[in-house]
Amino acid sequence: MTRNIAKSLRACPAILLALSLLACPSAAQTNSVPPKSLTLEEALDYALQHYPAVRASLEQVSAARAGITLARAQYLPALNGVYQGSRATQNQAPGIWLPTPITPTVEGPVSGPSGQSFWGSQAAMLFSWEPIDFGLRAATVGRAKSVADRSTADVAVTRLEVATAVGNYFLAALTSHQAVVAAQANVDRWEVFAHSVHTLVDNDLRPGADASRADAQRALAKTQLFQAQAAEQTALATLAALMGIAGNEVQLDAGKLLRPPPADSLPSLEPAENPLARDQMAAVRQVQAQEKVLNHTDYPRIYFGAEAFGRGSEVPENGSIIGNWNGLAPARGNWVTGLTITFPNVFDFKALSAEKQIEKANERSQRALYEKTIQDLTGQLRAALAQLKSAQLVAQQTPVELAAARASETQSRARYAASLATLVEVADAEGLLAQAEQDNAVARLNVWHSLFDVAYAQGDLQPFLNVLRAP
Repeated sequence: MTRNIAKSLRACPAILLALSLLACPSAAQTNSVPPKSLTLEEALDYALQHYPAVRASLEQVSAARAGITLARAQYLPALNGVYQGSRATQNQAPGIWLPTPITPTVEGPVSGPSGQSFWGSQAAMLFSWEPIDFGLRAATVGRAKSVADRSTADVAVTRLEVATAVGNYFLAALTSHQAVVAAQANVDRWEVFAHSVHTLVDNDLRPGADASRADAQRALAKTQLFQAQAAEQTALATLAALMGIAGNEVQLDAGKLLRPPPADSLPSLEPAENPLARDQMAAVRQVQAQEKVLNHTDYPRIYFGAEAFGRGSEVPENGSIIGNWNGLAPARGNWVTGLTITFPNVFDFKALSAEKQIEKANERSQRALYEKTIQDLTGQLRAALAQLKSAQLVAQQTPVELAAARASETQSRARYAASLATLVEVADAEGLLAQAEQDNAVARLNVWHSLFDVAYAQGDLQPFLNVLRAP
């Protein structure tokens, strides 16, 4: 009885990924209370709003968008201020330069012995701007945008996986409930029939072995009922965890899911439109953006700089040291402006070439994974469509199976009452009827489930929900 349920749970590979997300519970799982009775659409909406993995993905998007703003900030000039007080010797060449990563900024003539120290101070404001960057900053912004696009694609994948897992377990729980109903009906029939058999045995109208066999069949029916109930509770517990409300009781509203769907197919979508494919293509573009940054790193860097500063010193123009803490405050002001061009290290070309080769290889790898994703999605869609066709054919036959099983069970009971059949024949008929009741109860749910799997394989659950809303 639980074999069909287990088969339905294995129908969608997205469940395995969604189950791995269950290791990340949050406070929202216990603090949020869902509606008392949930339809499938309500369960999907609730899960997408409350499940921690979805919220975590959305925060990653916010961080990536902030990264774009950070990259664009490189277009702004820099304005820095500094004050410095020092005591040191003065033994330097006169001159003044804009600060560079290579040469120091020095000023003033040589004064006094080289070992003599004195107080000095400086305060300055430095303005620096890179008017020309040969596309480097634009490439950096493009790389930040590719990260944001990848994060957005990840959100779509996460939402699809969580919604698919919730939908599958919702349908699995309904299937389990129908199995419980069928198992309960089987138990009820065996209770009545076992009582009648005991009455016949007590009146020596049937052998005692019949009573033992009837008791065994009744116990077996109860065992199957308990197994079906356990499967239902397991599906409901997993569903609650996927919705972000682990530990809370979930009640399901089957709605239209117990009737045949009004449409037997969904609009066709290209595999490239699947969020999984878009996510992989975003990974390709992210590598391409990194390549573009590397292609602009071997250009010179041009900076326009301007500095206004003041200097103070205990050493006046005559070379004598004033002393008494003079020089701790700037006494003379200066300004300087100029253009600085820095060239990349000519010996870094081998390392840069290797980095470019690495990114090219990464791009080819990501493109290969994209092609694999397209192939996998195409295969999944074909398999889902085949499963849907099979479920539709089965749903057409289960009413015939149920009617025949009911007739067989009625006839076998009548034959047993007339001493024309054994209890073994009645047990076989009862087992056939129990299986037929379960098959018929879940056949229409399996059509819905297969239709849901087609929607997942296409990467868009909205057409399925449109069918669910249709009159």
